[in-house]
Amino acid sequence: MTSHPSLPLPELSVHDLLCTSDLTTEDIEHVFTTAVTLKAGRDEHNQVLRQKRLAMIFEKDSLRTRFTFDIGMQDLGGSCVFMDHRDARLGSRESVKDMARNLERWVDCIVARTFKHKVLDELAANADIPIINGLSDFVHPCQALADFMTLRERWGNPAGKTLTYVGDGNNTCHSLIHTAAKLGTHIRACSPEGYEPNARVVSEAMRVAHQTGAEISILNDPDAAADGADAIYTDVWASMGQEDEIEERNGLFAPYQVNADMMARAKPDAFFMHCLPAHRGSEVTADVMDGHQSIVYDIAENRLHVQKALLALLIR
Repeated sequence: MTSHPSLPLPELSVHDLLCTSDLTTEDIEHVFTTAVTLKAGRDEHNQVLRQKRLAMIFEKDSLRTRFTFDIGMQDLGGSCVFMDHRDARLGSRESVKDMARNLERWVDCIVARTFKHKVLDELAANADIPIINGLSDFVHPCQALADFMTLRERWGNPAGKTLTYVGDGNNTCHSLIHTAAKLGTHIRACSPEGYEPNARVVSEAMRVAHQTGAEISILNDPDAAADGADAIYTDVWASMGQEDEIEERNGLFAPYQVNADMMARAKPDAFFMHCLPAHRGSEVTADVMDGHQSIVYDIAENRLHVQKALLALLIR
């Protein structure tokens, strides 16, 4: 166990955070416990990463991921350098391998937000420092950890609760499925036909679910998915890089909008969740997004605390 005088830090079983499927259930609980401690006392832990440096390499726009990692590193006493690769994707000017081997000489951790997940795999294969996935086309692990930290604050143990995801079977959906399986949470992923989550993700999660008691359901009927749910989650219908599909997707996904009628099918105390940014009037109506069941801003806040925990636990 590595520790700091103000914050005992358990060892995680992983060197990098590329996907929550790589974490054990115990790892996830360590992240939550550390995040809760950091959330409760910012000033007490402002030297945990003193003189440590973080590089952030982003191919996509970001509000929450960029701000929370930057602020989180500062809160823990470290520093952060941002590299904007929106106009030149990773590997276009210099190989990913060479970039990784240069950066590991200067910084202690890399957060990368990429289009292709294989870029993260390549960074991790060539750098001895931790690589954290800030979002890829395949998964969004930091988001799912913040989602479940928020649910744990509300529910206590999330095992046996039912989380319904309605919308595109995308990167956020994949990470929710992986994480729910690890924590014993029942998850229903509901999408139009042809837009379901990746079959390999579902298969892997089902193997884990056999051990944890989670139930994983892949549905096309939004009414059935919402019935009796403890929380309903949605995301944008077209992710970054899919802008040319917006008009087509708007038509296909219209029956999957989270509105008052859908929330009424869930339990009376069900929560509404969204990873943000949200498009009021598309995947969610304004009354649900801004209503008393919505915990979207609590989740956004917990992105900071979860990511601080990841930095503290991974950087040595």
